[in-house]
Amino acid sequence: MKKPSVRITLVDRLGPCRCHRGHQIGDSFDFETQRGELCPMAAHAAFPFVDILRYGGTLPKSRHGDYRFCCPDADVVNVFRLEILPPEEP
Repeated sequence: MKKPSVRITLVDRLGPCRCHRGHQIGDSFDFETQRGELCPMAAHAAFPFVDILRYGGTLPKSRHGDYRFCCPDADVVNVFRLEILPPEEP
C-alpha cells in the first residue's frame, strides 16, 4: 500500500520577522517530492506530523478544522497547514 502524499502550505506568520528561507504565505510543498525546498527547520518540525498522517494516525485539528504546525524559529513563527492528498488515479 502506497503512503498518501502530504501537502504543506504556509498559511500565516505570527512572529515579527520575515522567513529567513524566503517562504511566503501561500507557498506549498509536497512533502514527498519537494521537502528539499522547505526550510530545514520547518521540515524537521513537520516530520512527526507527516509521519503520523501517512501511516493512518490522527492529530488534533486546529480551530480552523485542519492540521497545523509552526516552524521553531521564534522570530518568524510561520504557521503551516498539512493536507493529505487523495491518491492519484492509475
